[in-house]
This record gives sequence, structure tokens and C-alpha cells, in this order.
Amino acid sequence: MDAHAATVAHISSTLKSFHSTKTPYRIYHGSTNSTRASTLSRTNYIDTSTLTHVLKIDTANATALVEPNVPMDALVAATLPHGLIPPVVMEFPGITAGGGYSGTSAESSSFRHGFFDRNVNWVEIVLADGTITRASHDENTDLLYGAASSFGTLGVVTLLELQLIPARKYVEVTYHPITSGEDVVPKIQELTTDPSNDYLDGIMFSRNSGVIVSGRLTDSPSVNPQGFTAPTDPWFYLHAERVLSSKRGTKDSPFVDVVPITDYLFRYDRGGFWVGRYAFKYFITPFNRITRYILDYFMHTRVMYHALHKSGQMNIYVIQDVAVPYDGTVEFLDFLDEGFGIYPLWLCPLKMKGTRGDSPHGLLAESETPKNGKPKPEYLLNFGVWGPSPAKNTNEFIEINRRLEKKVDSLGGKKWLYAQTYYTEEEFWEIYNKPEYDALRKKYGADHLPSVFDKVKTDLVAEERRKQESWSNWLRAWFWSIWPLSGVYGVLAVILGSREYLLPKKAIKDKSK
Repeated sequence: MDAHAATVAHISSTLKSFHSTKTPYRIYHGSTNSTRASTLSRTNYIDTSTLTHVLKIDTANATALVEPNVPMDALVAATLPHGLIPPVVMEFPGITAGGGYSGTSAESSSFRHGFFDRNVNWVEIVLADGTITRASHDENTDLLYGAASSFGTLGVVTLLELQLIPARKYVEVTYHPITSGEDVVPKIQELTTDPSNDYLDGIMFSRNSGVIVSGRLTDSPSVNPQGFTAPTDPWFYLHAERVLSSKRGTKDSPFVDVVPITDYLFRYDRGGFWVGRYAFKYFITPFNRITRYILDYFMHTRVMYHALHKSGQMNIYVIQDVAVPYDGTVEFLDFLDEGFGIYPLWLCPLKMKGTRGDSPHGLLAESETPKNGKPKPEYLLNFGVWGPSPAKNTNEFIEINRRLEKKVDSLGGKKWLYAQTYYTEEEFWEIYNKPEYDALRKKYGADHLPSVFDKVKTDLVAEERRKQESWSNWLRAWFWSIWPLSGVYGVLAVILGSREYLLPKKAIKDKSK
């Protein structure tokens, strides 16, 4: 704890210095699972990249004391020997505890436990003026809920206590075939009512073909275990697709796998769900078991995010996570089918309050008068929409993403802000709770910092204009538009570059002084 205290004291001192001059800052974590471009500058950043330790596992109270940059795979590795596991474990091993709290994170257990932040007992947070404080269910409760999903705009989280639950060695995975988009919600509701189900998500391979996948924790495998993390293992979505296409499972007799717990939790890491397949297409490389084995190193999400940021490919692909109420599911499926044609789609039911009955504060606080006139739903269905954009230019790309955002809003849904965001400021604050959020920022002295909108907004038109302002910028943009230069650069950056790919070079040098 001495090393932790020293790091926090340094963060506090730096924040006090910034606060005295009202200097805005950004937080440098060392890595990211966001697809937004990094906006870190060389001078005004807070470095939390060394806060990477699990400090304590309390078996009596089933809790874990962790620093914010502990990734999911390290967290699971620390808790499993004690027979415990976090209720919500994000599907990519590099997602951190702090990122799960300060962002909006959920997984297939979220139909039971809600978002990751709903399972955080308390956080240590350094406020904008450098004050080190604690927010819990007993003190500064509004800060505990308000800092969740606020992307660091209320302060710098430096420690979290996570509630844990009993773990098992395996997950018994059942694949329930779906032959109509209209059957998605009834099947999810049916499986939700079964108390033995611990996990629940789905994959749609077309408008009327997919699987809803349920999971039950178990110590007794009923069949030979199936892994998904070794280079010789199948990618999970391909395995599910084969189960569906081979008709090994039927409506009355679904197919069952038994998966080691770690393999289940990180089943989508290899291939980044299915986004990795587009890299094979981009480089005109055969996509088969042999090439997936040979290129396995490049097909894990930590590496893929690194390459994505260096190559700028996030400005070409639609990469969005959005959620709509159950009663809007079929309409939204039709909208995606007609306007995007991107498959597979990931489905993940989300219980909005998790196991707690209280309401959140801040950005995601409930409005007294919902925009669509309907009461706030208990559940939303998350759609992962990830694939090549049908747009031919920047303006079309923006318009396609804006259409998606408007459709989600019209259905009373929400969009997760890790991805590129195309709302105008007025549109953004019509959706998210600005009065509640602003009141918290004022109360805790953070109102001079960039807001969430400032952090997540995207203005590709301005970027295009900047490129046209000088011959050098135009030439550079033209050069990188030539296939496959940007993709090759991203791969080379992974092979040759530093892991600190988000920080400008001068700032990296400054760190070592």
C-alpha cells in the first residue's frame, strides 16, 4: 500500500497544480479499449499507468481491492484461486477495472448483475482540486454513481473495492437456435426466468438466423471441455455458427458445450468477436484454420486495438454498441438489416439496475419525464454493430452513424460512449442527463474540466478540412488512403512500437525523467 499511497499523492499534487491555474487535463492509462482517437497532449495529462495491482482479496467478505488499471485477465487470475470471481467480467482481457467503472461496461452476466459499476462497493477518487476522497454506498453516494460512466470528468479513480461471487471451474454453455428476429426477446425472457442461468447473450448471423447462448456455472463437466483461448481452438463465433449450420442443436434439444471458466469469460478475445476477420479480407489473406493459427498473435484484442489506433481504421468501420428496450428489438433489427446489412450482430440483455434497487446519479441518471413518454425499462438489449461501412466518403460515413444514433434515441435506447460519437452538443444533452451531471461537477469542483461530450465528440468534417488546409496535410492524407499503407503501418507499429501507443512521443520521454 505504500507504493499506492505514493502514486496517489503524486496524482493529488499534480491535480492541485492544474487546479490552481484551471488547466484541463486528460488521464493516461497506458492502454485503451476505446475506438475513439486519443486526444492526449504532451503537457496536461495525469499518469495512472502504474496503478496495475490487485492489492487484496478478502475471502471472508468476498471482495477484491484493486487499482484502476488491473485488466480483467489479471483480476480473474487473482480471484479464481480463492474460489471467487467478479459478477461481471468484460469479454476482452485487456479491459481494466477502472475502465469498466468509468466507462459503460457490461457482459453476458449483466442480465443478472447489471453493468460492471453496479458491483463496485466503493472507490478512492482524487477530485479536480487534488482532494483524495472515498465514494461508497454510505458516503458520497452521489459521487460513486455519478463518476461511473463519466470517463474521468469528475476526478481520477485510483482504487476500487469490487464485490465478488462464488466461482466454478466450468460454464455449461447451451446454444438455442433462433429462426426469426421476432423470437429473440421471448427466448431471452424465457431464459432469464430460469434462476440456474448465470450468463446470457446471443449472435444473429442474419435477420432470422442466430443463437441465444445461455451459461451455467458448474464444477462437473457433462461432456468433454471445449476451449476458446488456445491458438488451435476455434473462434467462438465460428464455433457457434457451425453448431447452428450443422443443426447439432434444435429448439427442443439445444446443443451443449462445457467450457473452462476463463475460456468462457474471454471467448471473444481471439478475433475480437468477429472483427478480426476483416483484417484477413483487407490483406487479401485466406481465412481458414491454418492462417488463423499462424496469425493468432495479431488476432487478440490487445494487439488489435493497438493496430486500430495506429492505422486510423476506426474511421472506416462502423463500430458501435447501442441498446434499445425489448419492445424496440424487432424494429431495430429491421432498421439494421435494411440500412447496414452488417452481420453477425452481438446481442446482450442488460438489467439496468443490476441487483441494487437504487437509481444511478450523474450522466445516466433517470429522467423524471422520459423523452418517449414511456417508463424507464428494467431491461435493454445491447446490439454490437461492428463491420465495414457502406459509405463512399466521410460525409456518408458520418450520416450513416448519425442515422443509427437517431434511431436508437427514437426507440428510447442508449449508446455506449467508448466508440466514435457523432451527436451535436444539443442532441447529446437531450439524451444524457445534463442537469444532474452538471450539478455533480459543480459540487465536486470539476466544472472547469472537459465534459463527457468534449471527450467523446467526433468531428471528421473538421479533420477533413484540416487536411485540405496545407499541401503537406493533403499529401499525407492522400498517401495513407492508398491501400494497404495504413493497415501495414498499424501492423508494423504493433511489431516494432512501444505499448504506450496513446501517448505523444515527447510525453513518453518526459515520463522517464
